Amino acid sequence: MIRWISQHGHAFMRALGQLVSTPVTSLLSIIVFSIVLSLPAGIFILIENLREISGQATDTQQMTLVLDTAARQADIEQINTRLEALATIEGFQFISKEIALQELLQESGMAEVMRNLGENPLPDAFVINLGSMSASEIEQLQAMMQAWPNVAHVLVDTDWARKLDALLDVARLIVIMLASVFGTALIIVMFNTIRLQILTKRDEIELSKLIGATDSYIRRPFLYFGAIQGLAGAALAWLLLYFAITQLNEVLTELARLYATTFSLNPLSLRDSLILLLLSATLGWIGARWSVARHLAQIDQESTIS
Repeated sequence: MIRWISQHGHAFMRALGQLVSTPVTSLLSIIVFSIVLSLPAGIFILIENLREISGQATDTQQMTLVLDTAARQADIEQINTRLEALATIEGFQFISKEIALQELLQESGMAEVMRNLGENPLPDAFVINLGSMSASEIEQLQAMMQAWPNVAHVLVDTDWARKLDALLDVARLIVIMLASVFGTALIIVMFNTIRLQILTKRDEIELSKLIGATDSYIRRPFLYFGAIQGLAGAALAWLLLYFAITQLNEVLTELARLYATTFSLNPLSLRDSLILLLLSATLGWIGARWSVARHLAQIDQESTIS
């Protein structure tokens, strides 16, 4: 075990030495990794933040029962009794047309316009808290209430969140496809990077094989080199995304303030950050292994022929 650890430690140090000895080439490869990783990771961050907003909206689902303007007090009490008998809803609140008018005047500043109308044009309404109902349950409830007498409209306030959630599912699939394409591109980039290293060290590799070095011994430093570059590329991508989110949040904070709300983008979680680092290191390792295996087989074939 000590010997195995020593061999891997030696290979790791050789990989670091190779990175230091070719700083420009290594830095360019790391930058390429970070740029390619930043696009799907950035889209993923945006999707997760939008999904969080959608989830918050659907967790507090509401339905508005708008009554006919001709509804009387007896009709309101009848609907109130029907709502009290529903065990599937979490609760409801009656908003009279007078209260609705007062809120409208306070929020919109349309006092003069409303006075000119002569009478209150707003209807009475019930705001119903649905809790965490499924989409089918909400549709059934909406159809049932729409058939009640003196009910003009039944509005579901979170339809937009459901549509957004469906769009986010499509967007997540697109991110997976982009990540697959970009991941393949990163493997090819690492393949070519390792190929150039092998070509510059071909004589050293051939000499090592002549004195008994195994393919694993020769291959190990290149694998560490690929994994380290992938890891460094992911770390740089994380820093770029964090800086971009910080700058965007400054703008979004001011924009949200104008709408009397709060909103900010969350960076990658700890779990997602670790996945990004591990995935990038794995892609670098795969590209390096593919390149080394191919070129070692080519060297063995040429040695056999000669």
